[in-house]
Amino acid sequence: MPPERFYLELEPPSEALRACPHVVIVGGGFAGLKACHTLAGQQLRVTLIDKRNFNLFQPLLYQVASGLVSEADVASPLRQMVGQAPNIQILLGEVVDIDPQAREVELNGQRLGYDYLILASGSGSSYFGREEWRPLAPPMKILEHAEEIRRRLLMALEEAEQSSDLERRRFLQTAVVVGAGPAGCELAGSLIELMQRSVRLDFKQLDAADCRVVLVDAVDRVLPSMHPELSAAAARYLVGQGVELRLEAMVKAIEAGRVELRSTVVGAGAAPGASAAEGAPAGESAAAGAAVPEVPAGGILEAATICWTAGVRASRLGRLLADQCGCPLDRGGRLLVEPDFSIPGYPEIRAVGDLACYTHTPTATPLPGMAGPAVQAGGWVAAQILASLAGRQHPPFRWLDLGSMAVIGPWYAVADLRGVRLTGLVGWVLWALAHLAFIPDTENRIALFSKWMWQIATRQRTALLITGRPDQHLGVDVGLVRSDRQQPNPGLAISSEAGPACAGDRHAEAEAAA
Repeated sequence: MPPERFYLELEPPSEALRACPHVVIVGGGFAGLKACHTLAGQQLRVTLIDKRNFNLFQPLLYQVASGLVSEADVASPLRQMVGQAPNIQILLGEVVDIDPQAREVELNGQRLGYDYLILASGSGSSYFGREEWRPLAPPMKILEHAEEIRRRLLMALEEAEQSSDLERRRFLQTAVVVGAGPAGCELAGSLIELMQRSVRLDFKQLDAADCRVVLVDAVDRVLPSMHPELSAAAARYLVGQGVELRLEAMVKAIEAGRVELRSTVVGAGAAPGASAAEGAPAGESAAAGAAVPEVPAGGILEAATICWTAGVRASRLGRLLADQCGCPLDRGGRLLVEPDFSIPGYPEIRAVGDLACYTHTPTATPLPGMAGPAVQAGGWVAAQILASLAGRQHPPFRWLDLGSMAVIGPWYAVADLRGVRLTGLVGWVLWALAHLAFIPDTENRIALFSKWMWQIATRQRTALLITGRPDQHLGVDVGLVRSDRQQPNPGLAISSEAGPACAGDRHAEAEAAA
């Protein structure tokens, strides 16, 4: 006789689904949402669990932070997107425990059984053991982060308008962005454009020449995961727009309104951990920065607004599973998965997206933590589960690499489409089309396109409201291990916590080496 089950399982969305297999999906991001779409309408029960009741399009968070678009333009309610399917139930809550032996997850003080478990809980920001920096330099992972950055920047400009002290105004008109990956470059380019235009048109006392955005990273070129030619083009554009680059500079300390930097350059070469991107020869990366003015890497920066885009850490569910069943993790806390995205010894548990370290590629290089691979993995896992239940073979997973791109400013982006490198207007058009295609909600797609066109035609931003309460991003547990919040600075065991060798994580490697 089967064991008594939790009441949610005794109340399936449809009586016809009572005896059907139960698939639990944790996380309503790119991968989880794609898995839901694939399983919608099938003869199985699906329960989607998320701490938020909406899907967030993270790649455009910087546009919320800089006032280009509003929060609702990048977020879509999950119940409207997939909750209306007869076999999908959506639960708002946080999974705090997983029992692989009993095949149960715990949320909201209750336990929920599963036949298949898809973990798509994403990632959060990492400060590499320096959690005391979080309230001083907000990351950019959730809506509250973007709102806080926008609130701090606009409040600084409002205060500067009322200050008679020239040095104080210059301080308030300065922003520092830590991390020279795509998110950091996009945020820096957008912030300088917002500040300069707002000061010229909307503020009477301020001087646009005093607007300053400083982009900081331990790497020796911006966008280190891209080809050096694209890095050089992005650097030239940013510098031309007024962004100051402080590369090969490690953040030593962050205090209120103050960032202390330490150069990673030792003699003529860079310190360990501050090298160029994977696969880029040292000579190439040096040449990429040749057109950028020389700026001292070390020193102290004083800025009213400090933003952090330098580190990523996988969801704590990875470590939870490692403790429960001994499954291996990589340095960034991601689960090392099998070719079918299952964890070793538990074929019914799949990990996708930022929580999975999938190395079963032709080059054995892990899938990058981007929207494209997450969507492909989520859809493939769901289709493979359906094939398994039907007794059919499913083709092995093959990742279609569509390339990478980053927008640096209005009408300007860089794109690497599998070896085809584009910059400027053509790159921006491709970037816009790709992002519009990935946005899961049609209404948001139309709203974003219209706002982009309006901003380009008028240079007016539509979401420059100062809302929310100060430091509202604090205490929001996204991708963090709980002990990190209880112990703000748990030693310097950075080598075991640093993520994979991507743009932000090289900052951590340089810090660990120092």
